[in-house]
This record gives sequence, C-alpha cells and structure tokens, in this order.
Amino acid sequence: MKALLALLLLLAGPGFAAPAKAKPAKPTVSATTTGDRGVSASAETPRSSAADDRVPLDLKLPKPAFIGTPRNVPAGTTVEKVSGKLRPPFRVPPGTVNLAAGLPAGAGGSEPLVGEAKLITDGDKEATDGSYVEFGRGLKSVTIDLGANGELAAILVWHYHGDPRVYHDVVVQVADDPDFITNVRTLYNNDADNTAGLGVGRDREYFETYEGRLIDAKLVKARYVKLWSNGSTADEMNRYTEVEVYGRPVK
Repeated sequence: MKALLALLLLLAGPGFAAPAKAKPAKPTVSATTTGDRGVSASAETPRSSAADDRVPLDLKLPKPAFIGTPRNVPAGTTVEKVSGKLRPPFRVPPGTVNLAAGLPAGAGGSEPLVGEAKLITDGDKEATDGSYVEFGRGLKSVTIDLGANGELAAILVWHYHGDPRVYHDVVVQVADDPDFITNVRTLYNNDADNTAGLGVGRDREYFETYEGRLIDAKLVKARYVKLWSNGSTADEMNRYTEVEVYGRPVK
C-alpha cells in the first residue's frame, strides 16, 4: 500500500501534496456561556452605578455636651441599643447641600415659649441657652418650606442634646403642599402606639446626642418637610435646636 502511494506521488509531480489533517475547531463562546465563576465570558465590564458616584456628607457637628454612653433604658420606651461608636459616614450625590439653611420654619400656629422659630435653621447646633426653641406640652410640629422641590438625600435633626433624653412620637414627613395633603410620605416614625394619629411607627426611639438623628430620605422629591414630637423623658416640652435638610434642587 505504501509503495502504491509513493508511485502515485512520483507520477503526480512536485505540485501535488497530500491533504493536511484538519485541526479540531475551537469551541465558540456565546454571550450566555459562563465560566467556572459564573461570569459571562463575553460580557462587557459593567458601568458604575449611581451609588458609586456618591461622596461622604460633610457634616459640621456641635460639641458633645456630656461624656459617656447612656446605659439605662428609660421605662416605657423603645430605645435602640447604643453602639458607643461614631456614626459611619453617610454618602450622598455630589452637589448635595443643606437646602433648609436660613429658611423660615413654621410651627403650625403654636408660639414658642422659649426662643424663636428661626433658631431651627440658623446653623447653631450647640447645646447651650439661646440655641434652641421650645414649644409647649403635647404633640407639636414644625414645617420647613424649601421654596421649591428638591431631591432630598438626608434630614438631620437635633431636638436637645444637653443631656441624653429620649423624645417621643418623632415623625418626619415630606409633601408637595404646605397642608400635607398631596403626595405625603413618611420618612421616619417611632410612634409605636399611633399616639400622633399618623400611623404605627416601626422605627426605634433613640437618645439625643451631639451627632443628631440622621434620617435617610432616599432621594425623595419634595418641597415641604414636617417634623413631629411629643415631649421627652426629661419633660413634656418640645425643643428643636437645629434641622438640616440635605439635597439638591430639582432641575
């Protein structure tokens, strides 16, 4: 057989070559094929999400008015466990500012017993006399008109942090109108027994500290911010030292 093949090659001349053995084709990888790590072999590098563009919120905190961490939970409260650690940085979209700075705050017809309503947004957050406004007993609220719709990232409130007291029925809402009828949304509610009549709250009560209470607004769009309280473990009065509303104007 080999001799016959050699004879045929000789007769065919130098221009003839035996067919080369075909190499097996490489398997193709489709867009849905995944490797051993479960990642698409042909997928593009994913683009960064909007959350990746956020930056730490630059907060100017007041001086601590007391030392140590509160340990005794007041009776009849739902106070959350105190970690004893500083609050981690809160990240917000670039260009976020305090939209409430210097704006007038209304108190729903209630006249302050101590101070003036303008103290709520004047930038003074210290736990000193002359830095807070005090309203009377019972359920009270204050409303801030941002002047235009904003994309809200966070709301920060200091009631009174001269001592580690706990304020009751703290509710924070936003809306599109000053009467809170249109598009009302509740961002925070620790009124566990619905005393305020705004719904049963699922959030926990907390000790007032110099860090204030930071509420994630989740980039909700609104013009009006309303904050409720109903006395504290110290007394039946309602105090506000400062409220900051961080966000960006809606274009």
